[in-house]
Amino acid sequence: MKFFRHPVGLAVIGLGAASVAFAMYLFQPWRLFTTVVVNEAPPTVSSAPSGAPSSAIPSEQPASAPAKRTEQLASGTFVTHEHRTTGTAHVLRLPDGSRVLRLENLDTSDGPDLRVWLSDQPVTKDWYVFDDGRHLELGHLKGNQGNANYAIPADADLGTLKSVTIWCKRFSVSFGAAALS
Repeated sequence: MKFFRHPVGLAVIGLGAASVAFAMYLFQPWRLFTTVVVNEAPPTVSSAPSGAPSSAIPSEQPASAPAKRTEQLASGTFVTHEHRTTGTAHVLRLPDGSRVLRLENLDTSDGPDLRVWLSDQPVTKDWYVFDDGRHLELGHLKGNQGNANYAIPADADLGTLKSVTIWCKRFSVSFGAAALS
């Protein structure tokens, strides 16, 4: 018990405690047991321009004007990479021309720094390729289970961005990915 009263012993204990605290911060192992469920409705576009009073919204479209509808541009099914991942990804063009990535029935592990990326890399069984080429980050993963929408910038070239990945930025790994076709 003299070891715990000796300055070297106290330094070893302090260093060990600091190492454990740093490892807990870095790896956040409790996230293996947490679930964040999100259930956003499919994206829609308001008929009124922002700031317009609701009385300015026509109640009916003229019969000669074709109704614009949401169009699916691409879709794909998630495959598992570093963590079991299932669900589908859909790239949608809304009636106003804006584009949205919709993740449906997503089920993956929670993680310390998960992002949603569109990538120019093909989806294979290898997860490490997604940070090799071009990618576009759409934001933090809103939830590791459920349905969520992510706005795609107007200048994004969907002709080259052919896959979506759930990317762990902290450890540079793909949890899962879907080829968009």
